[in-house]
Parts: sequence; structure tokens; C-alpha cells
Amino acid sequence: MNKVILMGRLTRDPEVRYTQTNNTLVASFSLAVNRRFVRQGEERQADFINIVAWSKLGEFCSKYFKKGQQVGVIGRIQTRTWDDDQGTKHYVTEVVAEEAYFADSKREGDAGTSTFENTFGDTAPGNMGNDFEVSSSDDLPF
Repeated sequence: MNKVILMGRLTRDPEVRYTQTNNTLVASFSLAVNRRFVRQGEERQADFINIVAWSKLGEFCSKYFKKGQQVGVIGRIQTRTWDDDQGTKHYVTEVVAEEAYFADSKREGDAGTSTFENTFGDTAPGNMGNDFEVSSSDDLPF
């Protein structure tokens, strides 16, 4: 099984491009995901994970996700390689998003929010002792 659930902050606004073959939209962005444990005397560390979202989900991410925003992403890990013009082989590991959610409340103290943990159950990153919030569908702009 290849399934990834991430909670993190966008390190930049999503970047949109279109495939050359069939003009399909693809949005790419990076999430800073905090590590669960902190060594005593050290700052919390984060992993920076590349995300790609295709078609309608990519359009949604490019339209509503902004740098610094906390989001949840569910997807799968993908690895790929390519050769550049000089013949150098490049390797990439990224998460292909299958679902994406807001994880910040729209307004501080908004009564229409639920926790990410309630949305995703025991596998949610919220079970690591953090209180993450995801906006309810009533708050979404569509």
C-alpha cells in the first residue's frame, strides 16, 4: 500500500504549469512538515516535502492555497527520473496529492471548524499531540 497523510505549512505559493502533450494542469508546492519529536536543547526540525496535484485538485490548490497556510494532503509517494540536456540523470521523490484540505481555521475561534483528527481518525497527524483544524465544508468558497 502506498498512502501518505501529511499536515504542514506551504513554503511557497503553488506553481502552475500545463503538460505539453494534453495541456493538463499540474500544481506543485512544498510543505514544511514538523517532525514529531524534538531533542532536548534543539529546535523542532521539519521535513520539506514536494507535492504535485493534477487537474481539478491542482486548480483548487493553485486558487486557494497560499504560502504559510497550514494544509492537509493525502496522496501517494512517487519517484521518477529524467536526463537533462547534459545527460545528467536526476531523481525526484514527491507526493502525488489525491485529496487536499484547509487545516487553518478561516477565522480564529470560528465555531464552524472541526479538527483534522476528527476528519481522518486515528491515522491523523493530529494524534501526535497537536491541535490542527480544518475548515468545515460550509466555509469553503464553492
